[in-house]
Amino acid sequence: MTKLKFAAVSRNYFNMPIWVAKHAGLLADEGLDVEIELYEPIDEVTDRLSDGRVQLAFGVTEHVILDREAGGRMEIIGGNVNKLPFSFIASKGINSFDDLRGRTIGVSSIEAGSSSLVMKLLSMHGLEYPSDYDIRAVGPILTRWTMLQSGEIDAGLQGAPLNYIAIDQGYPTLCEPRDDFPHFQFTSLNVDAGWADANRDVVSRFMRAFVRAHHWFFANRTAAARIAMEESGISEAYALRAWDEYTRELIFPADGDASTPAVQALIETSALIRAIPNRMNNTAEAYINRAYLHVAQKEVAGEAVSAA
Repeated sequence: MTKLKFAAVSRNYFNMPIWVAKHAGLLADEGLDVEIELYEPIDEVTDRLSDGRVQLAFGVTEHVILDREAGGRMEIIGGNVNKLPFSFIASKGINSFDDLRGRTIGVSSIEAGSSSLVMKLLSMHGLEYPSDYDIRAVGPILTRWTMLQSGEIDAGLQGAPLNYIAIDQGYPTLCEPRDDFPHFQFTSLNVDAGWADANRDVVSRFMRAFVRAHHWFFANRTAAARIAMEESGISEAYALRAWDEYTRELIFPADGDASTPAVQALIETSALIRAIPNRMNNTAEAYINRAYLHVAQKEVAGEAVSAA
């Protein structure tokens, strides 16, 4: 068995494809023993991928853009959260964006991730940072939910299924960001391009398991819910609701691919917020390498034809 380390953020639903690949034995079928490492700071995932402590990651897509613009070697080789699964949830008693003046918004990181999206959303509703509100880097959605309940932050993005839990408990949602950004690549399957090129056989095996995991997820509602319950601790009802939304809205890609329009929307939003001098690339394709995925898709499709 070939050992690999895979990093992802927290115990949230975004990780379902890699959890499925592990639980369903799809990685083992390819001779891969993958250790999944979960971290609360989103920057930790990217740092570990960058310095080689892990080989693959579900990381914030904006980190790939910032890394490449700084001369790095990260690239997107697959999709993950291709559409926004968030609600913008506020504390009880806050009923409009105007009520957020002078308040604190929790984000995953100041440097990347949800902060770009939050700043753009609030700007669309007449609030500008830092004059109208404060931003506090608190980590991913599980931490934001805890801090929203304790009153340490006043609002933040909550992803499915935590947004369902918040709304069911009476917390107001000020908007559904997917209404304003129908395409937005929030996280993706990322890799160091140099490592991938030097380990093509390993990457090819991983990508075959990755493609099969997405097919399995879309075909197995009840079994996928059981995995979500075990790995993230959510109830069956919320696990099923999350599966319904992620499949209906194609938040996860059925074929494992990143979305060119979604990455482009991210680039354009990031460019409005991040001052990157001498920006080299303005198109999504400059950051996506689909070579490994396309080979895996053809091989998996060929297996299906042979089996039929």
